[in-house]
Parts: sequence; structure tokens; C-alpha cells
Amino acid sequence: MKKWLTVIAALALSACSSSDDGKTYYQLPQSSMPAMQAASQPGTHLLWVEQVAVPDYLAGNGVVYQTSDVQFVIATSNLWASPLDQQLRNTLVSNLSSALPGWVVASQPLGNDQDILNVNVTGFHGRYDGKVIVSGEWLLNHQGQLIKRPFHLELKQQEDGYDAMVKTLAQAWQQEAQSIASQLTRLN
Repeated sequence: MKKWLTVIAALALSACSSSDDGKTYYQLPQSSMPAMQAASQPGTHLLWVEQVAVPDYLAGNGVVYQTSDVQFVIATSNLWASPLDQQLRNTLVSNLSSALPGWVVASQPLGNDQDILNVNVTGFHGRYDGKVIVSGEWLLNHQGQLIKRPFHLELKQQEDGYDAMVKTLAQAWQQEAQSIASQLTRLN
């Protein structure tokens, strides 16, 4: 009798765990307003977003969630629709384009007289306390001068779940793009 109870319990548990084996894919939303790019004319500011790098734990397909101060879980059913570094770079170009009217911002080289931006993202995940973390540093080559700035944003999710987490991560990333844009406008 005890054997049957054990078998039934095991079957019930396995049915619960396998009932939701569908995968969900996430893409960071683009900024709502498409930016008008300035034509490259004399005096136009050019910015090449050369690279957005992420560490190995963020480079996989799974969305990352921090469960304690030292533990991270990489989701197996909640996945990025395309590589995270590409999504971050594309949305950064889009967000900077919107925030920098009169600039040409691109993910490809624009010529000899351009600023070059590289970003190293060290945190882009949800956390056990209901916040998302977006952190790292960026390096700008502005007319031969190197400018390096760290960033660390923590935003509270308004709802539970991966959808809300991805939307809040995108909001934090957009805020960092605004901060980068403010720094760039002060330089020129």
C-alpha cells in the first residue's frame, strides 16, 4: 500500500511540474516614438554604439532572476527571443536616437569624426525583493578623450511575473540611455 502511495505521489508531482512546459520568449520593447535621424551634414554629431557586452550568466537564452544575495536562477522556460546583448544594443541605439535630436546614432561605424560608445552590462535581472537591477559601466571615446561612467539602477516592479520584470528592465535601460544622452549633450 505504501508503495502505491509513493508512486501516486510521484506521478502527481511530475504531472504538476510538466503541465507548464511551454516556453515564453521575451523581447525588450523599442521606444514608442521612432526617432528622426539627422542627415549627416557638417556639424552633425555622430555616435557609433560599438558594443554592449554582457557576462556569461546573462549571455544565455534564459531570463535571470536573483533569489538571494548570492544565488541566481537562469530560467529554462522564460527565454530571450534574441541574444540579450543584441537587444540591449538595438534598444540603446533607438533610445539614444530619440533622446539626441540632431545626432546620427548607429550600430555601425559612421566615419572618422564620430564618438564611440561601448557599454559593459554587469547586471540585468530581477531580484527577490521585487526590484530589477541594471548595472555596469560605459566608456565613451569623444574626440580622443576617454570618459568612463559606472551605472547602477534599481527599479521596483509594479506587478509580479516575468512580463512585468522585462518591462521594468526595459524602463531602467531607457533611463540609463537618457543619462548617457545627458552626458553627451554636456560634452558638445
